Amino acid sequence: MEEESRFGFGESHAKVILIGEHSVVYGRPAIAIPLKTIKATSTIKSREDGQIIIHSERFDGLLADAPSDMTGIKKLILDAVRKQNYQKGLEATLKSMVPIARGMGSSACVAVALARALFSFFSLHFSEKELLAAANIEEVATHTNPSGLDAATCASNTPIWMMAGKIKRIPINLDGCLLICDTGIKGQTSEAIAAVKKRLGSDAKETNALFDKLQELTFAAKKQLAKNDLIGLGQTFDAAQSVLKTLGVSCDELDEYISVAKDNGALGAKLTGGGRGGCFICLTKNAAQANELAQKLSLTGVRQTWIEPLAAKEEKNVL
Repeated sequence: MEEESRFGFGESHAKVILIGEHSVVYGRPAIAIPLKTIKATSTIKSREDGQIIIHSERFDGLLADAPSDMTGIKKLILDAVRKQNYQKGLEATLKSMVPIARGMGSSACVAVALARALFSFFSLHFSEKELLAAANIEEVATHTNPSGLDAATCASNTPIWMMAGKIKRIPINLDGCLLICDTGIKGQTSEAIAAVKKRLGSDAKETNALFDKLQELTFAAKKQLAKNDLIGLGQTFDAAQSVLKTLGVSCDELDEYISVAKDNGALGAKLTGGGRGGCFICLTKNAAQANELAQKLSLTGVRQTWIEPLAAKEEKNVL
């Protein structure tokens, strides 16, 4: 008797680090925010010919022929097939709105969507821990030693707090909008991390003092998110950007864009992620102000913008 055709679907979203980048590597806290309007989806359907096919913007064809930068995707699919002793073929389609190398969790977003689709395809119930463990198969292959922050945030509807390797969700009660801006310059995360490490080696006292300041600001941001302190959070953004600039992870282009944002009404603005390019974020009172600011920034060279409402109510997390 022929087995009925199977189908699976999974969805995820992007993320940005709100505050605490770089210092989080040295045990200080960081907060990441889910960007629920910037999504990735994965659909999987069965095939009778035993072939595993993948369709994506980067590659279209047999999974066995996928390029090396998709090794994580390959491992995630093959791991699921092996564990379920699945002998038939399948066809996976991956679609993502998340730009690559912009600090928005592009690989983790796709990994979470694909993991959900695989669980759906095999009709498996799963916990959050199991979902993140599956996504981590891709993330380890892609990033070697991922912190887990990206995948956890891409799987969550609420902000994620990470400190000393431990991750938990935190409440948000904030009326406002986040404007995410792509400079069009590929972020130089590895170089920025190396520069901070070198600075720590040559001037440990001052660098640790900067880490401590970022920790203080991150704890402040946590309270501001929970207490709807939009003005205070804007000031925290500005103070964090000053520290990050001193650490040497900003760049002239980021500094100029952030200055323009502040001159045009942003309540606060800072780089997000590795820095030295990539994206920066601006805090605004509402979507109308965010739209107006986005238009002005686009005239100065900002490549792309996204507006993320910061909901004043906590949503249920859906696995």
